[in-house]
Amino acid sequence: MLHCRGGAYYVGHTDDLERRIVQHENGELAGFTSDRLPVKLVWSESFGTRMEALEMERRIKGWSRAKKMALIRGDWRGISRLSRGKE
Repeated sequence: MLHCRGGAYYVGHTDDLERRIVQHENGELAGFTSDRLPVKLVWSESFGTRMEALEMERRIKGWSRAKKMALIRGDWRGISRLSRGKE
């Protein structure tokens, strides 16, 4: 997950994290991040398969900003609380 200029978060998956970060930082990839430079890596995780990585990407993209920030902090209680919704 990248933190972008303006406070937005970008979530994606790749087989080569270092190369992809450089591509994003240099504006080589058209799209969301190219208009929001600079970017900074704030969270990453390794998965056993590309499909698992894609599934997690899709899940995180649907999360609220607060839940993404809890993930970045490693706040598993916060993620659980936010998953339950408003009470």
